[in-house]
Amino acid sequence: MEGGIKLDFSTVIGLVFGFACILLAHVYEEGGNFGSLMGMVNITGFLIVVGGTIGTAFTSFPMKDVLGLPKLIGLAFKKNELDIVSLIPQLVSLADKARREGLLALEADVAAATDEFFKKGVQMVADGIDLNTVKDMLETELSFIAARHAGAYGILESMGGYSPTMGIIGTVMGLIGVLSNMGSDVTKLGASIAVAFIATLYGVGFANLIWLPLGTKLKRKSEEEILMREVIMAGVLAIQSGDNPQIVEEKLKGYLPPALRRELNKNREALS
Repeated sequence: MEGGIKLDFSTVIGLVFGFACILLAHVYEEGGNFGSLMGMVNITGFLIVVGGTIGTAFTSFPMKDVLGLPKLIGLAFKKNELDIVSLIPQLVSLADKARREGLLALEADVAAATDEFFKKGVQMVADGIDLNTVKDMLETELSFIAARHAGAYGILESMGGYSPTMGIIGTVMGLIGVLSNMGSDVTKLGASIAVAFIATLYGVGFANLIWLPLGTKLKRKSEEEILMREVIMAGVLAIQSGDNPQIVEEKLKGYLPPALRRELNKNREALS
């Protein structure tokens, strides 16, 4: 199985497009004055929102998980290494090889595999381990993979929930400062209130443009990866059972939506 790191352009496009639309809308409201964007910069509000949100993450989750946040966010910008459409023909090919040459012949494919779950499953089949034992071990590993993924994207979802509240805290702090200085210069009151509300903008913006979308993207990637692991497990168990390659293919195609089934059939016709 071949894998490689590829950029997920939809994540990049989504972030850039979302921020660009909001900033351009602000410029438009200010009569095309791009200099007005500096009015949206507030270091105090930024520190309260970002710092407070990260603080809640440390409070809510183990330190090692939060410290791994940069790497976690990086995963949202990468495509999954496994391609389910190319995965099924590989499993069908292994089923054919096992029927022709025996399960022990799969040892060479274990050495060439790059995915650990795939490698583990095929290795157990090649070693002649009992079918139920193989199934139990793969199911256990799959459940722990799902739990680990849930904890990962749960951090971003949690930060998305806390971020708007941090924004409100920043705004309240700003308004307290405004109200305590009302007697000094009333002409600056409107501008001071506007600055205070920037913290709320930061809180809602970070939540709905960064934390929650990235959490959703990671959740989706997790679902895709779990599905591919389920396909691998089903294929490995079918090979262990000695199923006909055509039966193996039909079993695995059941995991695919109609569009991917058509793509799989198209690829097979192109190779034949």
